[in-house]
Amino acid sequence: METGREQALAKVLVEIEKKYGKGAIMRLGQQERLNVEAMPTGILTLDLALGVGGLPKGRIIEIFGEEGSGKTTIALHAITEIQKGGGNAVLIDAEHAFDPNYAKTIGVDIENLLVSQPEYGEQALEIASALIQSSAVDIIVIDSVAALVPKKELEGEFGDANVGLQARLMSQAMRKFSGIVSKSKTIVIFINQLREKINTGGSFGKPDYVTPGGRALKFYSSIRIEVQRGETLKNGTQVVGHKMKTRVVKNKVAPPFRGCDLDLLYGRGISKEGALLEMAVEKGIVTKSGAWYSWLGDHLGQGHENACEFLLQHQDVARQIESALKESLNGVLPPRKVINGGLAAINLEPTT
Repeated sequence: METGREQALAKVLVEIEKKYGKGAIMRLGQQERLNVEAMPTGILTLDLALGVGGLPKGRIIEIFGEEGSGKTTIALHAITEIQKGGGNAVLIDAEHAFDPNYAKTIGVDIENLLVSQPEYGEQALEIASALIQSSAVDIIVIDSVAALVPKKELEGEFGDANVGLQARLMSQAMRKFSGIVSKSKTIVIFINQLREKINTGGSFGKPDYVTPGGRALKFYSSIRIEVQRGETLKNGTQVVGHKMKTRVVKNKVAPPFRGCDLDLLYGRGISKEGALLEMAVEKGIVTKSGAWYSWLGDHLGQGHENACEFLLQHQDVARQIESALKESLNGVLPPRKVINGGLAAINLEPTT
């Protein structure tokens, strides 16, 4: 039986949701999420961390982190998935550092990717605004906020005081974008960097960091994904990549503070097989005994790298494991082997 305090809390929660919309307040432990359309990133563990199966349509998203951590790579994987579904993708390359060969390796259809390299911040945001209002674009990636330099600053002299110009520019843009993005169902991703905060000693000797562009982007973003660079990945003595630690620090469409670890392989992008393997082991779909990874009694490989390579070379097996994992996450029992015939002989129908 509910107490008076519980009844009062339930009442005020209903009033808050009625006034500010469903999802304005939620318990961290609850599984409920808003009924929003989402596009998968192609990285299963990240899609699960986002809570809605991918990036929500008609929302502003910020991906931020230190230089070289893998922020742009996440966006390129998202572009790839949208293009696979027949969608239109735009990259506004404010940094003028886009590498089409790397994007192609990840899977981006560079022949049909729309790319703009604006001269100054206002131009970049005006181009983005026009594309959003057309309602003909599915995803726009702006790389990066730090490179959105206002025209006045570019045309000024060295030493001119330009304090707050970029923050004001971003504030104006966010106020305009918030309405038109929702109507157009366009996913707008801002890539942002970390800057050491001036005149602070940090906490316990560690420097404090902020993201450029003022506070408007933080406020208007429905999702903020923090990316941290983790340990180095090696193949023997050769460095082949690094771990990415991702964390959803803000989420307006599902409970926040979820995250996942990813493998960024230099020249190849994020290892989808690595993400799939780790999640499958965690959920008991794939078993790990010592260094060996196995699925339904068959060895996938000895060691993480070898198992990932096996899945990369045998995409049919990877798809079956992914299907089993998704069924498991939806409360359906994992598939079972029905005849002796190795990995090819799998019944993927749910058991009853």
